[in-house]
Amino acid sequence: MEGHVRRLLNRVSMALAAVATAALLQLFRHSPSSCLVGFPAYSSLSLAPFPRTSCDAASRRVVDPDLRLAKLRSSPRWRRRNAALSTAVFPRLRRLRLLRSSSRVLCVAAGAGQAVDALHAAGVGDATGVDLVDFPPLVRRADSHNLPFFDGAFDIVLSDDPMALTGALFPSRFAAEAERTVCHDGAITLAIERHIDLSIVASFFNNSRVMEAWNATLDGSAVSMVIFLRKNGKNTK
Repeated sequence: MEGHVRRLLNRVSMALAAVATAALLQLFRHSPSSCLVGFPAYSSLSLAPFPRTSCDAASRRVVDPDLRLAKLRSSPRWRRRNAALSTAVFPRLRRLRLLRSSSRVLCVAAGAGQAVDALHAAGVGDATGVDLVDFPPLVRRADSHNLPFFDGAFDIVLSDDPMALTGALFPSRFAAEAERTVCHDGAITLAIERHIDLSIVASFFNNSRVMEAWNATLDGSAVSMVIFLRKNGKNTK
């Protein structure tokens, strides 16, 4: 008798497990297309799409690019860097008649796009930022060793990152791409670490000559700024 009861209980347990499994499958197959968001004590309930995957749920936590940019612009560090570029770099380029409102500028190793933002604030409308990681809306993803632009597409190639050249995987290739994408008689303007010998930096640029170099401070970092003038002639690299 005891064995009979045990077998009956086992059958009931298996049946209940089967029913529970079927109910769960039915629930997943017919999950609601929306879920309630908010609290009735504060306002009427609103409907929002119900996330079907963890990726959908995570995507809702992504900060809007414009809001993220606004937050960065309000930071002291962003303002200091923009001020340094506007007072220590852009005036020199303007004095040499290299930077105009109509200039096409490529910012390489642009990070979050501070140089792009500073150029826009200075009245330069055509400024493009690239880096290995994109940062909308100012910076798009591109490899400085293989820039996705036509030859001579820009009047100025600029990098305010002191490690852009010397920290590149292939500095000679970095320099060759900068020379390829800048127009003849255009400028390549770089920030480099102050302890780096300028002759070493210049050796990477076979088709450009040093036009001007000076010491500057960008966001508290002591750097050397150097302007290369792209020579006329065919790139031999």
